[in-house]
Amino acid sequence: MSAIDLQAARRALASCRVEGIEAPLAEWAELAALERRGDIVVATVHAGIPAAGLREPLAAEVRHALAPLVAGATIRVDFEVRIAATPRRGETPGLDSVRNVIAVASGKGGVGKSTTAVNLALALAREGARVGQLDADIYGPSQQIMLGVPEHQRPEGREGNFIVPIEAHGLQTMSMGYLVTEKTAMVWRGPMASGALQQMITQTLWRDLDYLVVDMPPGTGDIQLTLAQKVPVTGAVIVTTPQDIALLDCKKGIEMFAKVGIPVLGVVENMAVHVCSHCGHAEHLFGAGGGERVAREYGVPLLGALPLDIRIREQTDGGKPTVAADPDGPLGAIYREVARRMGLELLRRNAAQGHVPTITVSND
Repeated sequence: MSAIDLQAARRALASCRVEGIEAPLAEWAELAALERRGDIVVATVHAGIPAAGLREPLAAEVRHALAPLVAGATIRVDFEVRIAATPRRGETPGLDSVRNVIAVASGKGGVGKSTTAVNLALALAREGARVGQLDADIYGPSQQIMLGVPEHQRPEGREGNFIVPIEAHGLQTMSMGYLVTEKTAMVWRGPMASGALQQMITQTLWRDLDYLVVDMPPGTGDIQLTLAQKVPVTGAVIVTTPQDIALLDCKKGIEMFAKVGIPVLGVVENMAVHVCSHCGHAEHLFGAGGGERVAREYGVPLLGALPLDIRIREQTDGGKPTVAADPDGPLGAIYREVARRMGLELLRRNAAQGHVPTITVSND
């Protein structure tokens, strides 16, 4: 049986595109191995972004591209998500096993930031990544409720003042809400809150994470500065609504991250449109296209737009956020697309700095 022309295989795959990813295959995946086993050719593909939900369409594209090169052999595609670590300056205690830290922030409260953060974390996990969730909203922690963690459940301690994150819906999670009761008011000055955040980050035993998603408190205060100065944040996702007032604060959030040298990976627009559950009439209650305009102004991608939908609220309040409750539904699909787009934007930024390998083919 003739050998496979590896250079031809590389050329064929480099131009492939998979529906759901706005980039050629060569930009976000690597053909790690191409091996002939009798009448079967095994193509091993490593994705550099969370894209497990596209396993089948990717496999179909690979089979179609390689079919002319393998003389009628059956092609099997093995797919694996492998997220690379973004290089850092120095080491941060407690984060040795965390490859990327993603801050989810908003310029003001009430725009759905925490709901977006928890669904983004779940979407990244659903798409094949290993994910942790840190609730950095010290004054108003909510992740424990959103993730359905019982009020009496507390994280376990370990020697050396370390704590073990609580597992919830496949995420490693930590929140101030695990350490206090629901009625406890966190009446702390800025330095105390910042110190608590730093302890939660560095004294939690995070285990082999591709992404640690940090739900930030709203605004541009002490907590945000502490995170920027003490933690190697890979990038930020900004959440807003189309309303003019929210967009004004959204711009302030983007400017803040620019000042502290943290790249903004994109904007998520919440409450973009309301569709009446009775008649189907669509109405832009808070304006239209605001998130897209801000994203265009600052040269960052619009990662996605979520409708004002009662199911998102009901599912999150019930302790089973949308991506956990209905991952394949229309709302879950939007969050998963947001996760893939964020992963692609991070990969592109790293590639621009020479941190990401190009697609290769080997005959192992």
